[in-house]
Amino acid sequence: MPVLEKIIISDFRNIRFQELFFSPNVNCISGNNGEGKTNLLDAIYYLSMTKSAFSPSDRYNFRHGTQEFSLAGTYRMQNGLESRFSAVVKSPGEKRFRRDEKPYAKISEHIGVLPVVMVSPSDISLVSESGEERRRFVNSVLSQMDREYLSAMQQYNRLIAQRNAMLKSSSPDAGLMEVLDMKIESVSGPLYEARRKFTEDICPVVAQYYNVLSSGKEEVGISYRSDLHEGSLTDVFRRNRDRDIALRYTSSGLHRDDFVFTLDGHPIRRCGSQGQQKSFLVSLKFAQYEIMKKGYGFAPMLLLDDVFDKLDMTRIANLLSMVAGNEFGQIFITDSNKVRMAGIVDSITSDRAYFETSEGTFTRI
Repeated sequence: MPVLEKIIISDFRNIRFQELFFSPNVNCISGNNGEGKTNLLDAIYYLSMTKSAFSPSDRYNFRHGTQEFSLAGTYRMQNGLESRFSAVVKSPGEKRFRRDEKPYAKISEHIGVLPVVMVSPSDISLVSESGEERRRFVNSVLSQMDREYLSAMQQYNRLIAQRNAMLKSSSPDAGLMEVLDMKIESVSGPLYEARRKFTEDICPVVAQYYNVLSSGKEEVGISYRSDLHEGSLTDVFRRNRDRDIALRYTSSGLHRDDFVFTLDGHPIRRCGSQGQQKSFLVSLKFAQYEIMKKGYGFAPMLLLDDVFDKLDMTRIANLLSMVAGNEFGQIFITDSNKVRMAGIVDSITSDRAYFETSEGTFTRI
């Protein structure tokens, strides 16, 4: 499994310049809120996913007053050899990714090379926000594990953009739209099937982790909602064509899919308490970790940002023990309470490193 041995960060968020060396097992980052703990985890996430975990735009990633940031990580790969991955991002919009100083032909080729799972307080958007957030989550998991899924998703989005442009014209050509709809249909099937299978696979694993956190008090579930349940995408488009022409955009399709999270059969966004929602989201991300580990044959990197907040300490310790006792990969944990974090981590492994954070500066202790 890839292990991050060293990272060099320059002008990323509030981090002016840092060169840090990590434990191959557990790395603990402590410090007050707002000092930069999350920014370090986001830099690591960025090197894996080619973007921030928190913002689709890079405009918020530049340190105040700068127009460029860079990240470089030295990883020990599955074959035992070292590889260096780097990102240089300039404002406005220029982004370059390299592996061992060789640029990628397409940045998307990097997705899945350094598999990662991040758990953070911002995950609450998966419950509270629109289906777009949940689709983004599912896409990020499947894109890391399946390069063909990523390619098909990109193609689908391009074709839907073309269809929307056609719908915005004063009189869309029916023949051309039929041809375009058939093209969209050809890429939609594998995407739909991958999402359906992912939902089927992850649901029992989420339930297993939630049972640890809740002591079996409630049952959680995930259901997949899609227009393709009703037939082929071509048929769906045909039924909705007049409506689409009136609205001037494509109102149905895979880009309208949603994933419904339930608690005892009811939507968790409506009936779940804050603690129940947090427990569900942590369970969801740990289930993602298990699914990806099974898919890759090795554990992805696990980034845990402030997971001890609002959750019972005994249950979190149990959950981490489940991960740590099962061929876990490299883990990064942040917490404002150093003593609390050490109490849990020291009981799991003696191979760990501790860092303290202050104003974007990290000191190994």
